[in-house]
Amino acid sequence: MNILVTGSHGQLGTHLSLLAEESQHRYYFTDVDTLDICRRDAVLNFVLTNGISMIINCAAYTNVDKAEDDEAAAELVNGVAVRHLADAMKVSGGTLIHFSTDYVFGGAVYNTPCREDAEPNPTGAYGRTKLHGEEAIAEVGCHSLIIRTSWLYSEYGTNFVKTMLRVLSVGGTRKVVFDQIGTPTYAGDLARVVFDIVEDESFRGADGIYHFSDEGVCSWYDFALEIASMGNVKDCAIVPCHSDEFPSKVVRPPYSVLDKTKIKNTFGITIPHWKVSLRKCIDNLQSIK
Repeated sequence: MNILVTGSHGQLGTHLSLLAEESQHRYYFTDVDTLDICRRDAVLNFVLTNGISMIINCAAYTNVDKAEDDEAAAELVNGVAVRHLADAMKVSGGTLIHFSTDYVFGGAVYNTPCREDAEPNPTGAYGRTKLHGEEAIAEVGCHSLIIRTSWLYSEYGTNFVKTMLRVLSVGGTRKVVFDQIGTPTYAGDLARVVFDIVEDESFRGADGIYHFSDEGVCSWYDFALEIASMGNVKDCAIVPCHSDEFPSKVVRPPYSVLDKTKIKNTFGITIPHWKVSLRKCIDNLQSIK
């Protein structure tokens, strides 16, 4: 099977590129410099020329704050380009695996983990455009798995873990919000699940929307405390604060814990607790130094 991975320079794409060395399939890793997915003709030509029967779309416009000022740019990547990928898989009869986000929720107050059939209600441009991508896939009607995830981090790219390790090492006092609740997700865990689903071809006949995050629940404040502890940061005080102490154009989901029952039952997977995976990531970061 020939598989196209878009957004290969990002967190998920990088982890998939490492896993692909074990694969029986042929992977093509592209990013904006090698394939502009915002051009329908470029996508279709690549798919047909290379006999692509699966696309794993790791590309996304993820700057939540900047999306408020340039929703058109976010829409182009998160909505329009996703339709192009879905169109190409519809033509080839292949499958699109696409990653979405907990930000499709947020407009309603939840106090139990969100299931896949919960009504989406995004509060900002990022969530709206990601939802438009989901809707485009449904409208095209290609074979697809949409996987919503949350609080993604890894050894690669820019993310909360790496940022916290950097700013906490400076010392002093740092405020971190305690009134936004969710689950950190190690990109390596999500990449491994997707890779295994592809390798054993259990995606066949399993079209639909799924939720994936690591196990457990915490606030950003709790997350920061664990990062400091595991990173052996001792000279910085971390104090909890309310979200309104950091004014933003974006109303972030106050509770976006995802219910993972469906993906666990469908594919028979076991998901690690977020603290276990955080330990792995920080150990890897420290070994790189």
